[in-house]
Amino acid sequence: MRWVLVVLSVIVLLAVGPLVMAVDRGLQLDARWYDAGRESAGLAPDPAAHEAALVQVYAARAFGWRGILGAHTWIAVKARGAGSYRLLQVTRWSGGVSFSDTSLPDRAWFGNEPVVLAQLRGEEAGVAIAAIEEAAGHYPWPNEYRIWPGPNSNTFVAWMLRRVPTLDAELPPTAIGKDYLGSGWYAKTPSNTGYQVSLGGLLGVTVARDEGLELNLLGAVLGIDPEELAIKLPAVGRVGFGGTQPAG
Repeated sequence: MRWVLVVLSVIVLLAVGPLVMAVDRGLQLDARWYDAGRESAGLAPDPAAHEAALVQVYAARAFGWRGILGAHTWIAVKARGAGSYRLLQVTRWSGGVSFSDTSLPDRAWFGNEPVVLAQLRGEEAGVAIAAIEEAAGHYPWPNEYRIWPGPNSNTFVAWMLRRVPTLDAELPPTAIGKDYLGSGWYAKTPSNTGYQVSLGGLLGVTVARDEGLELNLLGAVLGIDPEELAIKLPAVGRVGFGGTQPAG
């Protein structure tokens, strides 16, 4: 009987989160991609006025109905003296890793405002950019995209963070695909502060200083973060008193 209650509780948590997001967060579920907002969030300095090198890791709720369940993540880099940023990300329409120049790396992700998960400036950023460029060339799924369970946009950013630990970023629990390890089953967490086991991104456990304890069920995350007094719920994301991430 006890196990039945546990299973029922998990099912309720998996179902309630998407309902809360659909009703309470005001996502643009019926928006058309060409009408959705792409304005700057004011999080990235104007490259023409910012000489120093800069690296930023972003997250925003995904477009349309996907935003109920998860987030999209990307990396922006600007070399010292450069007049534009370079975006590194994976998108469905590119079918894999894409690199593009822009002056607005902090644009809304088709109506959903981004947040900065981590950033580096100056000399530290310059060193990190070299490491980022090197790591991107070795990403194991450069021409693949699968919205669930991966490899997708979040798989790419998670893979990059594991190889550039100076970025010191924790991906939001709604970054579905961050736990996809391909044919592997064991790895460091994206924050590089712990370890995780995962079976194809569908079932896994994460234990880390930054992520806390996470249980991955079919790509959805249930967890607790004792360090920041927070819980993690499917679709809703982080809920607590500290370190909240609006992107989920």
